Amino acid sequence: MSTGLARRLWIYQAERFPLARTVPLLAVFSAASINVSAMLSGRPLPGPLAYLVAALLALGIFFQMRACDEAKDLEDDRRYRPERPIPRGLVSLRTVLALAAGVGIGMLALAWSWNMATLGLLCLSWGWLALMTVEFGVPDWLKARPMTYLLSHMLIMPLIDLLLTGIEWTAAGATPSPALGLFLALSFVNGCVLEIGRKVWAPVNERDGVETYSALWGPQRAALIWLATVVVGFLLLAALGRALGAAVAVTTVGGIGVVMVGMCAMRFRANPDPVWQGRVDMASGLWVLVCYLAAGFLPLAFGR
Repeated sequence: MSTGLARRLWIYQAERFPLARTVPLLAVFSAASINVSAMLSGRPLPGPLAYLVAALLALGIFFQMRACDEAKDLEDDRRYRPERPIPRGLVSLRTVLALAAGVGIGMLALAWSWNMATLGLLCLSWGWLALMTVEFGVPDWLKARPMTYLLSHMLIMPLIDLLLTGIEWTAAGATPSPALGLFLALSFVNGCVLEIGRKVWAPVNERDGVETYSALWGPQRAALIWLATVVVGFLLLAALGRALGAAVAVTTVGGIGVVMVGMCAMRFRANPDPVWQGRVDMASGLWVLVCYLAAGFLPLAFGR
């Protein structure tokens, strides 16, 4: 790879897939998935290799999601967001898609080397990602129904989590614990939290052609819906904490998180400016991080 291309790709990742923020979050997410799967079934935690495989597969599929978004949104980006890396010519879409394909080959090899069941779960996630990329064949219908669009796209989150937890339970030759459904549901809801939170904008930042939930619902109502989604996530987290035998610890930490998110939502409603827009986005990521730290690690110290 030429020095010039390497530098441009480094700029691209900083703008569209910031590794400094993404890698730690996905490392916690993937490790929590492994831990929860083992703890719910009463099995010992697996060795370090399982965590490495999970982290690499998580990083790979989230990068592929970004690449697919670049392809799906290219025309809108050219019209309404020309400052983004691909429309402004920093890198080509072909280069990004080629990297995603190369990453996919590595993921195939990694999943196959772990076990065939993991390979099957990876293909299941890829199948849903492919459907998302072509908007399930009904792009205009979905665009006219923002909530259906959101929910259909966020279904990939529990599928990814099934893949990550499967690294543990397939290697153990077992089936997932029924209570794992709580964790998968939490991943779905947290995906909605992240997606809504990043599209709750200050009125002065709204742009023609850029669809946001604050434009759809108004900033005050959008903040309340974002907060309500966090509350649903908290209820699932509390139920999961009980299933893990650490109800008090997990619920306490989750409750503190909800209070902080609630304060952020109320401040944005009172003053929907760009500063609080950024804090809503940041609070979404922090809430998700708190969830996975609480579910995946607190029971190791405070569980039964």
